[in-house]
Amino acid sequence: MGHTLEDFAAKAKAALTADPGPGGRQKIVEALRPVLTDKAFVEKWLGGEDHPERRVIYEDPDLGFCVCAHIYRGAKGSNPHDHGPSWAIYGQAIGETEMTDWEKISAPSGDTPGKVKPTRVYKLTPGDAYLYNEGDLHSPRRESETRLIRIEGTDMSKVKRDKYEAV
Repeated sequence: MGHTLEDFAAKAKAALTADPGPGGRQKIVEALRPVLTDKAFVEKWLGGEDHPERRVIYEDPDLGFCVCAHIYRGAKGSNPHDHGPSWAIYGQAIGETEMTDWEKISAPSGDTPGKVKPTRVYKLTPGDAYLYNEGDLHSPRRESETRLIRIEGTDMSKVKRDKYEAV
């Protein structure tokens, strides 16, 4: 049986309604994993070439969480970051992402970025999903095209985040 965005969003909403903390979010991770390997779902939401890099495909009107489709068409990386006052779940559908987790050495201050050091490097491959709670510092790096589903606790395009740099 194929997965639908509506069914997945309903499962996510039920999980967050029952437990808005890490336990409910982990239930979303578990529900997302089989969706990421559903060829029809992936083709519908991550297929084609005419999509922007980030596209909100569902935003819950009551809880505010978003399901986003991300298509990165070439090598790309990002600096260490967290999701401010929110959380995020990264779900790999196509390609491979190297993820680095970071430990905060010093907090950002004014225009001065915070300092971080790497603690772990691992790969996300199709079917993998990983939860980053509030304050979890991480950075993705991709060598080639990747496509993923990311669930955000709130629409991150509207959130100002602190800057960090590796030491």
